[in-house]
Amino acid sequence: MKLFIVYAIKSILTKKLTTGLTVLGFALVIFIFSAVLMLSNGINETLIESGQDDNIIAIRKGSPTEITSIIYRDMGNALKVDEGVRTDEDGNPIAAGEISILINQSKRNNPEEKSNIPVRGIVDNSYAIRPNLKIISGRKFTPGTSELIAGVKVATNFTDCGIGEKLNFAMRDWNIVGIFEADGSGTESELWGDYNQICDAFQRPIYSSVTMQIKSPDNFDNMKKRLESDPRFNIQLEKEKDYYRNQSNNTRTFINILGVTISVIFSMGAIVGAMITMYASVANRTIEIGTMRALGFRRKVILASFLFESLLISFAGATIGIIAASILTNFEVSTTNWDTFSELAFSFEISNAIVINSYIFAFIMGIIGGFLPAVQASRMRIINALRAK
Repeated sequence: MKLFIVYAIKSILTKKLTTGLTVLGFALVIFIFSAVLMLSNGINETLIESGQDDNIIAIRKGSPTEITSIIYRDMGNALKVDEGVRTDEDGNPIAAGEISILINQSKRNNPEEKSNIPVRGIVDNSYAIRPNLKIISGRKFTPGTSELIAGVKVATNFTDCGIGEKLNFAMRDWNIVGIFEADGSGTESELWGDYNQICDAFQRPIYSSVTMQIKSPDNFDNMKKRLESDPRFNIQLEKEKDYYRNQSNNTRTFINILGVTISVIFSMGAIVGAMITMYASVANRTIEIGTMRALGFRRKVILASFLFESLLISFAGATIGIIAASILTNFEVSTTNWDTFSELAFSFEISNAIVINSYIFAFIMGIIGGFLPAVQASRMRIINALRAK
């Protein structure tokens, strides 16, 4: 086995140009493949981080997101005091009825381009159910006023959303008094203001959702069954992380299908390149193959030797492609979340699963690209091979 490893490596090094171009072809395909998976994973991780493990969220039954949900206040207030909701030291339920509305705003890097921003009307308990939120600049808004705090990604990407700036919507000026972070979650792509002020401005005295801390996460299924079957409510109850994970389904599916399709198309070129390289290797080593067969090496050994060489090339290309793709984790991008029709800023996220899948994809290309040349080499007749010049 060691002999064949050394032999394959020496063979690769003797044809540096063709091998190098083939490796780069594999690297390009794996770079695209990995980048697409990282993009999809980045969206998923960003939204999942928006939820807390012990939070549950109620929206109107049949509504895909809270943007389109309507829960009347009396219903929402009844949900807050349910027996399954955790309370604070004073016996008050740790729950928040909130309203979420979209506004259209220009982007900083291109004022002619506009996108939707979620504006969330919150109450005091909204901070308690999201302990990861931190004000990094300025202060919290003053309840009862037209003040807002902006997620760091909104402040960075949209005009008039930075601290000290003034935003106009709903026939009112709103002052940005603080910037917040939330561990890179989707919450950083929102604007927050006083619930009553947002409701008055848009003339919508309702809740879009009610978020609650549950006493025991293990009791969620029973609580879900009980509340969803209660005739007073017309709601669907989800764990907060599951709710945000589901919000990314359409966008992730679109990105995955588009990216994998492009990767497969590009992979055809890489496979053809591998075939050309391996056929050239077979042609240049005809006498060597004949000598190996004359020394008693079996056909399957010759086949394995050339397949191994092809896999080495694919492994080298995959490694370069994955390393290049990992650099993308330093960049942040934004796109429209097609589930909520709002702008979502996120980073590329790499994972062990993405690395493994990328290597598997590369090895499949390596096997396909090297199989036919390897078969040709293994079937070569000894006499014909030794007579070759």
